[in-house]
Amino acid sequence: MRTSSTAAVAASSEQTGPDGVREPAGEAHAWHPGQNQTVCGLPLSRTRLRRFPHVPLDYTATEQLTAADPAGWICPRCVAATTGRRDMKRPWVRHSPRP
Repeated sequence: MRTSSTAAVAASSEQTGPDGVREPAGEAHAWHPGQNQTVCGLPLSRTRLRRFPHVPLDYTATEQLTAADPAGWICPRCVAATTGRRDMKRPWVRHSPRP
């Protein structure tokens, strides 16, 4: 089976949106479709997380959740693993390095 490079959402519960499509709710984790575990290493079957392959994980580390949001908690380890570094350049410059 082929795995996808974009992370989808695996959540502890679900709710139906206004258009009738399933949406994640509760505890949210990043999950790559085709694998049997989350990005942070939780097995999907033992933790009873529901898979949402149609919902990409687009949360950021600085995002604030309110009481109106269906996702009550977003795994910080999954967010860190999927976002990567913002600026790959080093902010410092090396002058006359040692040999």
